[in-house]
Amino acid sequence: MQPRTQATPGPDNADISPAERLAFERLLGDLSAQFADLPAERVIEEIAGALQRLADFLGFDRSSFGEFATDDGPFEVLCSVARGGIEATLSGLGPSLPWYFRELRAGRMIVLSAIPADLPPQATVEAEYCRRIGLRSNLGIPLRISGRVIGAIAFTAFHHTRAWPEDLIVRLKLVGEVLAQALARSRREAALAAALAEITRLKERLEAENHYLRQTAGIRSGRVPASRSPRFNQVLEEVRAVAPTGATVLLLGETGTGKEVLADAIHALSGRRDRPMIKVNCAALPASLIEAELFGREKGAYTGALARQMGRFELADGGTLLLDEVGELPLELQTKLLRVLQDGSFERVGGTRTIRVKVRLISATNRDLARAVRQGSFREDLYYRLNVFPIALPALRERREDIALLAWEFVNELSESMGKPIDHIAPDAMAALLAHSWPGNVRELRNVIERAMILTRDRTLRVVLGAAPTPAAVEAPTDTLEESERAHILLALEQARWRIRGSGGAAERLAIKPTTLESRMKRLGLRRPASDIS
Repeated sequence: MQPRTQATPGPDNADISPAERLAFERLLGDLSAQFADLPAERVIEEIAGALQRLADFLGFDRSSFGEFATDDGPFEVLCSVARGGIEATLSGLGPSLPWYFRELRAGRMIVLSAIPADLPPQATVEAEYCRRIGLRSNLGIPLRISGRVIGAIAFTAFHHTRAWPEDLIVRLKLVGEVLAQALARSRREAALAAALAEITRLKERLEAENHYLRQTAGIRSGRVPASRSPRFNQVLEEVRAVAPTGATVLLLGETGTGKEVLADAIHALSGRRDRPMIKVNCAALPASLIEAELFGREKGAYTGALARQMGRFELADGGTLLLDEVGELPLELQTKLLRVLQDGSFERVGGTRTIRVKVRLISATNRDLARAVRQGSFREDLYYRLNVFPIALPALRERREDIALLAWEFVNELSESMGKPIDHIAPDAMAALLAHSWPGNVRELRNVIERAMILTRDRTLRVVLGAAPTPAAVEAPTDTLEESERAHILLALEQARWRIRGSGGAAERLAIKPTTLESRMKRLGLRRPASDIS
């Protein structure tokens, strides 16, 4: 038989003929088979196709399908088709029809052959809506899964009123149940896929965290250091004040002044102490890798990216991220960092999915960032984002009251690890420590104590340092800070025969990390002369 091209049945021709009934049952069988093994992502598209076949076959002007996404939420139209110049209902929240959707949610079928005559008195909003769009007849069928109404399917007529015979309703209800089952299955599969993806994400995060924590285990205690210096105690008061707030902190000071120690203390005093503190040295990684280190990468993002890798921002989600030596961050990455600070979102290298995190950021630098902004090597907007709560750490020579305290702290720490008990620090050794200028600050002091501990043969620590400069030798500097730094590093490199790493290398002489020295050499344009390269 040929499908109807218009729907004008009245009381006398409302029933479906035997031939139509047989064709309809075949259509129902086709739909049942079609949705049996349909992938979840194609269900809505195929439901729309099924509605179109029904509309064409039975002559409906419009057919819509939707769901109640939550137990008390609004009706959401998932798909709608129309014919004969009628507009389909837009996907999204359904029209505001309180009586109509209340009846459907309660599981009551709505059969309206002649509108507005068949509408109850309380359906005033529905009557006005039908009058405005010219709707003449409507059939609304609630759809149940496991006894709960999950949605509804609706069939409407605009050009003419039409009857809704019982055998037609029964068959349309069967169609609706097929579509509802397909929708429910797709929702379950989507929920399962989301749960598995979340489990995978959490597993990857846990593995990455464990790997990171194994690498950094025992490096820091997170305690607030003790001090006898009024100036440094003021710094510690600032640390205690800002730690609980979650504000972005910028730690400023020379190399070796203890910026990382204070970052640990801020994290330990914050509400994020139960989450890890993740650290990145921006000068220790080449520009080609630091983006992936910060933001992660997808498998195949570049040559050698054999697996997906979570970035440090993801690892620090809910915790704290320390960007050490942030002044060395490449200019091209500063824009992406600014975006994360503004809205907490980024994409992995090679990825398109936006990842959102909540991270407390602490930055540390020994550079003059304000000067770097003026020189164009650091973004001004990023500088102001980082400089919310700056804390300036004094150099060790500006807090000499702490030299003896720190010396004994390092002695006690190293005595335990080396198995060398020390009862005394020789008076001349302590005098030398107090008189030294400490260009490498606390880190240099620790290295000096460690070397002395290695050489000590009894329970008294003896330290050999160069003589303190006499007052006559101290003159006002005539070079800029950068020129002085360049000359100081160049002297150490020449003394070490341009060897950076290892015992006696320039990094050890300067009491700084080799990666920090390499970064500064690059910034200052220091290169090994060709004549010194063997």
